[in-house]
Amino acid sequence: MRKKNDLSWTGLKSKADEVSNTTISAEAPSNIAIVKYWGKHGMQLPNNPSVSMTLRHAVTKTHLSLDPSQEHGIRFRFEGKEQPSFLPKLEQFIDRAAEYLPLLKSFHLDISSENTFPHSSGIASSASSMSALSMAILGALSNLKPETEEFKRQHSFLSRLGSGSACRSAFGGWAAWGTTSDTFAVALPEVHAEFQSMKDAILIVSAGEKSVSSTAGHQLMNTHVYAETRYAQARKRTDELVQIIKNGDIEAFVDLCEKEALELHALMMMSDPYFILIKPNTLKIIDTIREFRRETGIPLAFTCDAGPNVHLMYREQDAQKVENFIEDELKGYCENRRVIWDACGDGPVLKFGE
Repeated sequence: MRKKNDLSWTGLKSKADEVSNTTISAEAPSNIAIVKYWGKHGMQLPNNPSVSMTLRHAVTKTHLSLDPSQEHGIRFRFEGKEQPSFLPKLEQFIDRAAEYLPLLKSFHLDISSENTFPHSSGIASSASSMSALSMAILGALSNLKPETEEFKRQHSFLSRLGSGSACRSAFGGWAAWGTTSDTFAVALPEVHAEFQSMKDAILIVSAGEKSVSSTAGHQLMNTHVYAETRYAQARKRTDELVQIIKNGDIEAFVDLCEKEALELHALMMMSDPYFILIKPNTLKIIDTIREFRRETGIPLAFTCDAGPNVHLMYREQDAQKVENFIEDELKGYCENRRVIWDACGDGPVLKFGE
């Protein structure tokens, strides 16, 4: 299918005095990719397609105030504290976004943000944070309603300028990026009931910052010996996963999900220079999950993002048994026994005047 990368930027306000609500709050979720996005080019464009499930409870809450009376600039606080180290990335994002929203440079931006999960530990905090900020900005500068498809596409497009995986967090349920467009994601139109109610327990092996950033990992794919093989495999698995989610084939999902997780970390270990983000307890959790599955026949699946933490995905009908298993056998491998109990979510929320 030919990819359409054009986007209509309609419904935007053209004057600063049209921005009647100067304070906006947005809450956007993280997402967990099943087919992984790993490798990019140009302006945050993917080298391969990806498919993800939007989470419900792992979210970023962002409050944005726009002041036209002050010179353009940015003040940023994360979880109540000034964070000047975040400003270069924010300034870069605002510069990119202003190419499509020139009115953005007419305001001083006061941004405060907080997460319900550890930052920089492999749970796609950049996805939720950039999605939340993009939604707040677009909510202030657009006349479109957030529930319209055009708003969602614009939201996804802007989010991508800050973090590639953030473009998938513009949608609830399941989303794909790099299938019909490289510049914004789309919601999967057909999702079986079992996948609509999918659970995700995030096992926090380490809440610390990763030793190698995802940005650096993406860059290493440019010279990776297995890059083209990987991209072809990801395209094939994307097509397969879309059909799996449509048909409710949970056994095929488990197989594909785990192969993708292991291949992502194998790519890291085969980069030049190589790097290893999984921890000994990550491997212990994986071994314990596989043994539990062999003994019970319950189709639960593990996956990981670019970090040591493990997402354990399972059906709602198996929740009681799986959650007892987590409490009894897996929590001991987690930092401070921490688990984030999550599930397939409905997507971001925009609020005015808060």
